[in-house]
Amino acid sequence: MTLIRRLDRILFKSVSILAQLFLVAAVAAGFWQVIARFVLEAPADWSEVLTRALLIWTVLLGVALAFRQGMMLGVELLRNLLGTFYRRWLDLLVSLICAGFLGFLAWIGGQMTWRVRFQTVPSLDISISWVYIAIPIGATLAAIAVLARLGDSAETPALRNDAQG
Repeated sequence: MTLIRRLDRILFKSVSILAQLFLVAAVAAGFWQVIARFVLEAPADWSEVLTRALLIWTVLLGVALAFRQGMMLGVELLRNLLGTFYRRWLDLLVSLICAGFLGFLAWIGGQMTWRVRFQTVPSLDISISWVYIAIPIGATLAAIAVLARLGDSAETPALRNDAQG
């Protein structure tokens, strides 16, 4: 196994573990909110904000994982009509457009994060930039995933989807 493949595997395994931990933490914070509000009759003001922030992180990390596994929604009509040579060119074009968009999203997200760095989340008493930074990190990881997926598809032949006849 090459060094790049090993780094790819370690990176996206770490992203997967982190996304899962954030999702579990979001569920725990949401559960605490329900218990505090309806059982203890003393709602916790921090749990809703924490749940929202953790879900934002989970979604943006999950998008990177979905891109890496090739699980994003796609329309296969044009791809199935093309021959192998043109299909590879279409895959390259779509991958470059996706990576370009994700790079742009990372750049804009980085600017947004920089702009809000002095604002705080009142109930958590942390900078809101910790929430906003999920955008450039998630978009950068997703762009890396798109390019890694493109590298994988160049090495292995495409499998036929028999469900489409």
